[in-house]
Amino acid sequence: MELTLDIATKWINLFVEKLENNTAELNELDTAIGDGDHGTNMDRGAKAVKEALAKKAPADLSELFKTTAFAMIQKVGGASGPLYGTAFLDMSKAAKDDSDLAQLVQIGSDGIKRRGQSDVKMKTMIDVWQPVADDLKSGSLSDDQVESALNSTKDMVATKGRASYLEEKSVGHLDPGSQSSAYLFESLVEVIGG
Repeated sequence: MELTLDIATKWINLFVEKLENNTAELNELDTAIGDGDHGTNMDRGAKAVKEALAKKAPADLSELFKTTAFAMIQKVGGASGPLYGTAFLDMSKAAKDDSDLAQLVQIGSDGIKRRGQSDVKMKTMIDVWQPVADDLKSGSLSDDQVESALNSTKDMVATKGRASYLEEKSVGHLDPGSQSSAYLFESLVEVIGG
């Protein structure tokens, strides 16, 4: 599927809205296995994205992702800022020549893997990004698929990020970064009508 600026703008705006509406839930998830501030951090990023997009409407897909990336990098604390920032920045570079949605999400996922030096099954946001990229490549994405990717993190032992300090105790908890990533892709499903 070719991603248009109009669809992508609605996607990012809906993501921002979901982050703002679920700050407490993200903090709660992060309190169990992290610093307890993932929601607050992502909310700051959401407000910065909203502000940046209101200030200057992006001319194209590449600019939209770049604006999103910089807002996240500047305002989101912890590891999430650089990870989301890298994903959107890599997507922005790729979007100059390619607007294929599956390809862009895969590039974002690869960026997170590179930046976080991690991969699937480590209980990180990649456990949502990579399955979503795979689903998009096979031509379908639904809320159920996003939910299933998110829920898979519950039984994993965290081997990367803050939660990895807890080792076995991280089992039984959803990964907060996977939850915020689920909001991103639930927003996408809503916009493209998966």
